[in-house]
Amino acid sequence: MKKLISIFTCILVLSFTVIAQPKTDPEARIKELGIQLIKPTPPIANYVKAVRVGNLVYLSGHGPDKPEGGAVTGKVGSDLTLEQGRDAARLAGISLLSTLKAEIGDLNKVKRIVKVLGMVNCVPTFDKQPAVINGFSDLMVDVFGENGKHARSAVGMSSLPNNIAVEIEMIVEVKD
Repeated sequence: MKKLISIFTCILVLSFTVIAQPKTDPEARIKELGIQLIKPTPPIANYVKAVRVGNLVYLSGHGPDKPEGGAVTGKVGSDLTLEQGRDAARLAGISLLSTLKAEIGDLNKVKRIVKVLGMVNCVPTFDKQPAVINGFSDLMVDVFGENGKHARSAVGMSSLPNNIAVEIEMIVEVKD
């Protein structure tokens, strides 16, 4: 009897846990956060911005596109502060979301942000790359909730194309 009560208690706790977790609506969250998605910029070379294979979407590296055009440029640690780098990573996230929405039509189709590679254009002595890329990661969690949490690498680079401050690529799982 004691074992049966214990099993029943576990089932009850799990049921309440599932019920208590609110479903995140990424499209609504973007509006609530005041985020304006941008028109995806064309690739700068012979590649595409997104490739879908099965239920995974692979997004090429995106830079920090400004809403008014252009990109945030410079090296973190000399031209830009850590905070400016974090803001640039957030802009790269908005650029990635814009391309993703153009590819799949509705961000509610996102099942999970799976893997991210964040590259920071920085001076050799700068060692806070994870803190910079948090600007991106925090945005993904703000938009997708728990499904925005992802595996991630954050690395420093001696340079990035056109001197952009950050470049981020990601892999996303979508619903069938």
